[in-house]
This record gives sequence, structure tokens and C-alpha cells, in this order.
Amino acid sequence: MKSVIARRGSDQPIVADLDPQVVGPDQVRVAVAAAAFTYFDAFVPVGRAALGLPEQVGLGFDFSGTVTEIGADVGDVVVGDRVAGLHADISAPVRAHSEELVVDADLLALVPDDLDLAVAAAVPLSALTARQALDLLGPARGSVLVTGAAGAVGGWLVELARRDGWEVTALVRPGTDHAIGADRVISDLAGSFDAVLDAAALHEQALPLVRDGGRFVGFKPNQAQTAERGIDVETVQVVSDGAALASLLPLAADGTVPVRIAGRVPLADAVTAYERGSSESGSRGRWLLVP
Repeated sequence: MKSVIARRGSDQPIVADLDPQVVGPDQVRVAVAAAAFTYFDAFVPVGRAALGLPEQVGLGFDFSGTVTEIGADVGDVVVGDRVAGLHADISAPVRAHSEELVVDADLLALVPDDLDLAVAAAVPLSALTARQALDLLGPARGSVLVTGAAGAVGGWLVELARRDGWEVTALVRPGTDHAIGADRVISDLAGSFDAVLDAAALHEQALPLVRDGGRFVGFKPNQAQTAERGIDVETVQVVSDGAALASLLPLAADGTVPVRIAGRVPLADAVTAYERGSSESGSRGRWLLVP
């Protein structure tokens, strides 16, 4: 099978022919329909050693596809199911950018019939990151600022925060209009909020907008923000969650949260997708690799 990997000795992604993986009792094999590109994917070939990763690792987080084999103890998934999932183990030898992959069954969610299977590949990372970031804010509600609201994660943050009962202000760059559903849209850093969800990674620029004793959630684990003025500072580090993803995919299927696709590239031409995806704004949407 063809799979995109990072390997010692190269600072570029490599499309390699690898042996198929064995399906364990709690696992399933998925024929990948599409897998989405993230900026982190492009960093791994260059930063593999700095990240403490093995000499060869797979690339790619979110994917969609069709189940082709199930393990002996799998009961909720059957061969032929359309599924999507998040492969968050960055040390694994095979990940989402592959013709097929073997994953734990509880990582997967069924894709609604009215959601294009390839488009579903652009949902898991963004949607789960948003859901888990909001959960870090706890049960209290009030006003929240979402930075980077025109991006893939930002769109999910705006909609989910609104559904959770927050008064949502969306910060976008002038000329972007993707912050659907926000109570207010701004283009300048101004105001005071009970919480800030800093999807744009503005860090010290955004922290002053949190009221004393408020809450701040960052999105880059390697760039944690220092707390001040009694502000509770957290950083989201997304984990796979098939059950949560199953509750989020219908919002993509019915258009409540638009899923923007910047383009599609054959898996064999992964270098092009990595180059294009790395150089373009996330507000254009996600690039997909298609086997």
C-alpha cells in the first residue's frame, strides 16, 4: 500500500510502498477515501528529530473511508460502513495519508449519508479541537471571543459556543465573512470578554482582552501562554473521540458548519498538497489527499 511518511534523511514527505498492517481484535481496516492536510504534517519531515519521533513515521490526522475488515471483538462497526476519524498518534508508522490504515474501532464515527465521504475527511480535526477547547472553559457561560473565526477550527468554535449558550464575538481579518452565527464580528482587537478561544494563536495580543479572573484557551501546546490577573489559562491538545465526532458530523452534513475544501490532490502527489497547504490561508479550507 502507498503511504506518506517522514523518514530520517529527508525534509520532504515521501510516498512509500509499505506492507499492510495486521488488524487486531479491537481494530478495523479502512480503505481511505480522503485525508486532510494540516500545517503540522509539513513540519514533521523537518522537525521529526526535534519532536522526539522515531526515524520513520506516518503523516496525516483526519481521514474518511470505508471499512473493509473488522477485528474479532468489534461489534459496532461492520464491513461497508462509511466512517471518519482522527489518527492523533504522531509516532505511528502509518497514519491518515495512506491508501488504507488500521485503527481502533472506537476512534471512528459513521458518516451521515448526506455528507460526501471525501468532504468528511476535513471534519474530525477541526470539529474535535473546537469541542475539546470549549470543554476546557467549564460550565460557566458569558461572553467569549473567538480569534481566527474564519478558519476551519474557528467556524466550529463559533457554532458550538453559540449552541453551548455563550455570547460569541468573532475576530476575523478584514474581507473574510466565514464567521456564520456569531453575535458580533470584529476585525480589531478590542473589548473585554469572560473568555477567549485563541484559535489564531495571537497569545499575548489576545490575553489582555480577557477580564480579570476570566479564561483563556490556546491552541498550540508548544506555545503555552503565561497566566496573569487571575486568568485561568489552558491549552487544548486534541485527542481522538469517535463518540464525540459522531455528534459533530451531522452539523457538517446539514451545512450548519460549512466545510470548505481548498483543493484535492492525488496521494501520489502529496508533495504538491503539502506545498500548497503550507503556503495558503486556512480560511480557504482544507486540502485533501485522495488515494
